[in-house]
Amino acid sequence: MPSDVEYGPVGEGLGMRDFWIYVWLRRAALIAAHVTGLGLTIVISVLSRPGTTQDLIICFLEGYCLCMTEGILLFSTEGTIFCLKSRKNKVRFHWLCQALALVAAAVGLGFILASKVVSELPHLVSWHSLMGCCTLAASLLQAGCGTCLVFHKQLRLSSSPARLKLYHDTCGLVVYLLATGTIMLAMVSDWFQATVKGAAWWLMAVLPLFPALVAMNQITNAYLPRKKISS
Repeated sequence: MPSDVEYGPVGEGLGMRDFWIYVWLRRAALIAAHVTGLGLTIVISVLSRPGTTQDLIICFLEGYCLCMTEGILLFSTEGTIFCLKSRKNKVRFHWLCQALALVAAAVGLGFILASKVVSELPHLVSWHSLMGCCTLAASLLQAGCGTCLVFHKQLRLSSSPARLKLYHDTCGLVVYLLATGTIMLAMVSDWFQATVKGAAWWLMAVLPLFPALVAMNQITNAYLPRKKISS
């Protein structure tokens, strides 16, 4: 039996009279998230010194702030900066981005371990390092959920693909928030505070939050029930 109601986009029917403004704001936020992820990576890479513990920060930025951000925003309903139309191609590119994020994080971990061993310094003595380890562990779990989702039939899993996708997306959101926290903790390191000062430091310290909020909004909206509106 046909219904006399339809489902509108998330946010419509919430008292917004000019809905087109809301759409353009979301598109502007998406573009700003792309620019922020790329800009942070470039700026920190220019400021850092190769061959030091700062290599870990660079690898984390390249892996999570750049690759993982693009891998998530690839599925945005507002569009993507990549010329990918089919979902199959988007999924493949998503896998590539997440794999690059894990590789970059692993390389960064290798750099910091080697630097600590050479300098004879203790490991895991800062909140930044502890949260970084938690991020890597959660990343492996998230990759496992994604693998189970792709090879669901071959593995003959009892959980449905929809439930596995929910687990994968939720775990991905946790990973991204942990990575954002790790990057922000790197901003309070002695090196970064000595390099960037004043208002510029505050701006750089809070910028990682912006793409995180955009990604969180995208993932949560994908599972929120849409508002019913009268036709």
